[in-house]
Amino acid sequence: MNIRYAQERDIPRLEELLVQVCNVHHAGRPDLFRAGGQKYDRRQLLDLLGDGNRPVLVAADGEDRVVGYAFCVLQVHRGERVCPDMTTLYLDDLCVDQACRGQRVGSGLYQAVLALARERGCYNVTLNVWACNQTAMDFYRRCGLQVQKTGMEVIL
Repeated sequence: MNIRYAQERDIPRLEELLVQVCNVHHAGRPDLFRAGGQKYDRRQLLDLLGDGNRPVLVAADGEDRVVGYAFCVLQVHRGERVCPDMTTLYLDDLCVDQACRGQRVGSGLYQAVLALARERGCYNVTLNVWACNQTAMDFYRRCGLQVQKTGMEVIL
């Protein structure tokens, strides 16, 4: 497995994987996620690939076929009244192709995200996980993450 920065030629696979992620979320929260949707369209993906503050990593197999991705966002916090100055790498989305789960693709991507964060001088890596996605929550706990804060809701 090779982990590298995403390229324009990877967009069709990124779109397929984005649909997989949306379908996982739809299964858990159909009130919030549409079946078959995707978070970014082709134009937005092209913009992301050109934005140095929003790196996109991909895991590719021996034939250079994308089998997973990690969308990241560098968040710089400076001059805030309560929090100290710091840079955070926010892991916006991580996906492993359904057919490749259990093959350490996710772990490899996560380790690459940590390396990227260290390389960019980040204080921490943060992410959000939907409570309905127990598989993802378990994965991140195995990676050593712990709860930082909890979002709550009431449906009216």
